[in-house]
Amino acid sequence: MILVDTALAAREAAGNPIRVGIVGAGFQGAAIVRQIVRSTKGMRVVAVANRNLAPAVAAVEVLGIAPLVCDDRPAIERAIATGRIAVTDDAVGLAQADGIDVVVEVTGSVDYAATVVLAAIEAGKHVVQMNAELDGTVGPVLKARADAAGVIYTFSDGDQPGVQMNLVRFVRGLGVTPVLCGNIKGLQDPYRNPTTQAGFAEKWGQKPAMVASFADGTKISYEQAVVANGTGFRVAQRGMVGPDPTNRDPTVPLQPLEDIIAPLADALDTHGPGLVDYVVGARPGPGVFVLGTHDDPRQQHFLNLYKLGAGPYYLFYTPYHLCHFEVPTSIARAALFGDAVLAPSGGPQVGVVAAAKKDLHPGDRIAEFGGYECYGVAENYPVIEQDRLLPLGLALDCTVTRFVARDSILTYADVAIPEGRLVDRLYAEQAALFSTRSLAA
Repeated sequence: MILVDTALAAREAAGNPIRVGIVGAGFQGAAIVRQIVRSTKGMRVVAVANRNLAPAVAAVEVLGIAPLVCDDRPAIERAIATGRIAVTDDAVGLAQADGIDVVVEVTGSVDYAATVVLAAIEAGKHVVQMNAELDGTVGPVLKARADAAGVIYTFSDGDQPGVQMNLVRFVRGLGVTPVLCGNIKGLQDPYRNPTTQAGFAEKWGQKPAMVASFADGTKISYEQAVVANGTGFRVAQRGMVGPDPTNRDPTVPLQPLEDIIAPLADALDTHGPGLVDYVVGARPGPGVFVLGTHDDPRQQHFLNLYKLGAGPYYLFYTPYHLCHFEVPTSIARAALFGDAVLAPSGGPQVGVVAAAKKDLHPGDRIAEFGGYECYGVAENYPVIEQDRLLPLGLALDCTVTRFVARDSILTYADVAIPEGRLVDRLYAEQAALFSTRSLAA
């Protein structure tokens, strides 16, 4: 926030705010609208899009502002020009509209989101997204497209991947070498589903399937894949190590993070530096951490003096991630400084493959992230490519064509893929662009 707040204040004083269009008016999208409107000087929400128009209207009206409903890009541009907040179900029209500097994509979809992000990139707009599922599937090729267009494509601060990358950059600035990026979870149970998570979802105003994707390992797999692709790191094993002293019981007392990372240090000793992973049931949380090393004995002495221990691994952590509260900082970093919070550094290093949550039979349709059919598992990309494993981001809406036993990893041969999807074309483009390099690595 330091430096960004000063730059935003200058934009406010000059009457030249960053103009933001938001695609997705659900739990996070509506909260981002609120955060910018109520608390962020030097920035304006000028348009909000949602496939169902009502939530977009509500996200603006709840703030005491009367939006202008717009059917297409020309109408969106007219609304922006008159100082009204445009609301629309035409997300592509929003992404292409003049009068918008940054498009924020926060739908949690894949194919739909890819269409919007590409439209924004082709229109010369920076893209900030909170969509690990999209980024963990085709992020590298979207980053390549953005580079070619001269715009920023970035994950957002506030969600764990962005917070991890901030911590990585901080640690590197100290002269410490990051060797493992970690995420802190409260629950990991691959068999959770929308029914088991319905009560929690209702309490917090979230969708049951989305909450189930947090609990069943899908979200953590995507988040750590995104971090791996931004750092060049990998996973030590399929599904990561994931120390879990809770035995899938989220009500047990939390343990100090320092006390449960020994298996991760063992993984580093075995597999070498450059890993992503997670722990369950640690405090402080829910946050992120980085393990790093230092090769200077005198600096090791000082790190010990400053209570980080004798090494060889030094633990740094951020004990929170504040989601929508931190998104405006990401927008400003992209628009004012050309700085991505987190973006793929090249080809994919880690992906997320589909594992059967139950026995699957011919005719079953894989409906959604966190659904009843599949959960996501992180795997190194060369293995995915070599074994023709099915990425979960491509598995949605596929129909199972043969029996798959519970916990088995699906392959392309197990499903029929719908025709005409953009995400499949992008994934093929990504494979052609980066395949040789990834396999060589």
